[in-house]
Amino acid sequence: MHFINAKSILTPRSMNIYRGCLHGCIYCDSRSRCYQFTHAFEDIEVKQNAPELLDEALRKKRKRCMIGTGSMCDPYIPLEKDLRIMRRCLEIIERHDFGATVITKSDLVLRDIDIFSRINRKSKSVLQMTLTTYDDALCKIIEPGVCTSNRRFEVLCRFRDEGIPTVVWFSPILPFINDTLENVEGIMDFCVRAGVKAVICFGMGLTLREGNREYFYAALDKHFPGLKNRYIKSFGNQYECSSPDTNRLMLHLSEICKKNNIMLGVDSVFKWIEDFPEKSLQLELF
Repeated sequence: MHFINAKSILTPRSMNIYRGCLHGCIYCDSRSRCYQFTHAFEDIEVKQNAPELLDEALRKKRKRCMIGTGSMCDPYIPLEKDLRIMRRCLEIIERHDFGATVITKSDLVLRDIDIFSRINRKSKSVLQMTLTTYDDALCKIIEPGVCTSNRRFEVLCRFRDEGIPTVVWFSPILPFINDTLENVEGIMDFCVRAGVKAVICFGMGLTLREGNREYFYAALDKHFPGLKNRYIKSFGNQYECSSPDTNRLMLHLSEICKKNNIMLGVDSVFKWIEDFPEKSLQLELF
């Protein structure tokens, strides 16, 4: 871990208060060299002045909006438990009457459910949580440094009970590992029982490029002997590695979502997340 004073924090409505991660997910795209990390991925760069920068940026904004985080690096890595930078940022978002949304795999987000709840009563907050497998044994292999899928299901239920809408990132699906009908049904069973608002799915597959490909292949050699050669034979150096069963899996996913009135998509779901309810805030203020 090392600390820096960042020059800015919002770009333009999202932020990353940490650079790097300790979850150890074998498929993580953020390891890709295109992101130009100048330090080891596990040597977390902490933007120690993030709250002050956020406070200044929100004071200057002419129009309130949703503020998001977690798209690049999960803000609820273990260091956050003691540093509490994310919590301070949420308090600033609440104070300035903006909305908040976070993408995470960690149950540490429950620590801040009180602030998310207050923000949601005033305007809007959304929890976005990644689920890649319903099988906790497999989860511990492909996402070794974070809580299990069953625990994430419990988190989704807690946010539901607080009246906070939730979205599940159904991604990535790893060809020849978790690209099965059984896995689709298992994840969606979590989604249905937790009452999620929407599912984000980019397709049944994952992306691989220089940096994360090497890390992923090393994990395959360790946990799935022989599977790396199948990937190389099937995908070569392709960026997008789609499951051979993509069409059937996507159709099944779509049918389950439609049956249970769960929004499915990418652009449409992002638009719903980003929509800020100005009228609700005005009513609250009056």
